Amino acid sequence: MDPFRRPGPPGRDPSPPVLDMTADGQFRDPPPPRRTWLDRALGRVGGLALLVTLAGGGLVLVALALVFVGLLLPVVLGAGLIAFVSFWWRLRRLRRAGGAGPVRFVVIRR
Repeated sequence: MDPFRRPGPPGRDPSPPVLDMTADGQFRDPPPPRRTWLDRALGRVGGLALLVTLAGGGLVLVALALVFVGLLLPVVLGAGLIAFVSFWWRLRRLRRAGGAGPVRFVVIRR
């Protein structure tokens, strides 16, 4: 027995694999196994499962966005209410002090 060649595990073929080579030194790939009806059915079911998974993931992202907006909405409304009350109070004090003219907001650009 050749010391460099040991048989494989029990139940497996101990012979080496056959390498099919062309005349110019290129290796040929073995022919793909024939596809049966079960392979085609499993491919379609797997494709459908992938589509359902992507749709479910999209719905999860939409739900998370709605939750995020739902959490931020009271904060935005509260900040807007505080800003409105602040402007209203300042205008009220200005009118009481005698500045009855229209109030103009000026934006300074630099």
